[in-house]
Amino acid sequence: MNNAFAVAGIVIKELYRRKDFYVLFILTALITLVMGSFKLFNDEKIVRYIKEICLLLIWVSSLVVAITTAARQIPAEREQRTIFPLLAKPITRGQLIVGKFFGCWLACGLALLVFYLFFGLISGAREHHWPLLNYFQALWLHWMFLAVVVALVLLGSVVFTAVSSNTTISFIMVAGILFVARHLNKVALQMPEPGRSIVYGIYFVVPHLEFYDVRDLIIHNLPLIPWAMWGLATLYGIAYSVLFLLATWLVFRRKSLN
Repeated sequence: MNNAFAVAGIVIKELYRRKDFYVLFILTALITLVMGSFKLFNDEKIVRYIKEICLLLIWVSSLVVAITTAARQIPAEREQRTIFPLLAKPITRGQLIVGKFFGCWLACGLALLVFYLFFGLISGAREHHWPLLNYFQALWLHWMFLAVVVALVLLGSVVFTAVSSNTTISFIMVAGILFVARHLNKVALQMPEPGRSIVYGIYFVVPHLEFYDVRDLIIHNLPLIPWAMWGLATLYGIAYSVLFLLATWLVFRRKSLN
């Protein structure tokens, strides 16, 4: 794992040398500050709408950081020919994939922590309420969501030849899973066989990323998620991340680097 963590360290340094994160954070911070400064009739619902919009910005920003960062990792190494000295260290292809995954995931986690700390400070200053456990559960599940996304995008990076293709398809797939996958079981009920079984199969195979969208936990100050369910969601994310990483390794180990 020392080789994998060395690669992960390089990925983290690379992200914070680029301007992507800083631009997204500044835009999110400015919009949050402007919206947080509004005083509209002291209506509690207005405050909740503002929190919902700000959390949506955080989700979109983190998704952009995760997908764009993971999509360019292996293709950039191949284009710049730096993958050959890396694999000659010696670092195996499996260690390279694990290192790239942990680097992207940890970098996204650090960015996510900055976003949530900033949002929590602004929100707490307005509401004089600091539900720390709610923020912890939401932040952790958001991070597990990004783990599945990063692993999925890494798989795409060894399947598709262009970074732009992988990025676009990854955004479409994640959006489709978030907004469509949850309804596939209802769609299947209205279909004849064998279409019903096929759609049901897709419903149970795809990772249900909507499980990790617990923004209402913060927006409406809901009771905590039962810790057993929180733990199962964590294991669910780990299982799919490992599955996608294994598929990435199986494809990458047979792929020519030239």
